[in-house]
Amino acid sequence: MQRHIDGELARLKEELVRLAGLAETAIGQSIQALVSRDAELARQVIASDDQINQLEIDVDDLCLRTMALYQPEARDLRMLAMALKIVNDLERMGDQAVNIAERTLELLKEPLLKPLIDIPRMAQLAQRMVKDSLDAFVQQDVALARRVCQQDDEVDRYDDQMFRELLTHMMQDPRAITRAVNLILVSRHIERIADHATNVAEDVIYMVEGKTIKHHASS
Repeated sequence: MQRHIDGELARLKEELVRLAGLAETAIGQSIQALVSRDAELARQVIASDDQINQLEIDVDDLCLRTMALYQPEARDLRMLAMALKIVNDLERMGDQAVNIAERTLELLKEPLLKPLIDIPRMAQLAQRMVKDSLDAFVQQDVALARRVCQQDDEVDRYDDQMFRELLTHMMQDPRAITRAVNLILVSRHIERIADHATNVAEDVIYMVEGKTIKHHASS
């Protein structure tokens, strides 16, 4: 028998996918703005954050209203609780995209320090993690969620590599310090996006299996 709450849960999933799409777009555009040195695109990313913030509020309201009106069963309640956490991670991904766009505007004030090779690769991996983590949520796919968690280590390695490389630039040429620091921050923002995607994946595993895997994702 169709329950009234099922329609609300389906709508919630749709809104989360929509929010994830906005976050993915913002992330992709922020990296595109960096690589193509496009100030106007960077400003568009910054401006788009209002839409992401509003959708976060709307999804929060939907979760709380569903809890209040439909007296969800234990499994439904767990999904709603996880959705409240996931929406926060998605909003923070949007914030990180804005941070990248802001660093881009600073970097455009000076010539390019070095060819951007690893940052786009790192960003592509983080974007895939974002998409896969939401697919895992919608499909309740634990195997996919675990793969997302495992990919976080690869993003961390990129971040460490970028830091070491840019530190070398700063030591060799003090004039490169400002640009190098901004690129280090971009790398760190991408690493944070991957962390948020990992949070989502961990929440999926908890939602489906009732098992907390934070800090030991391979278990």
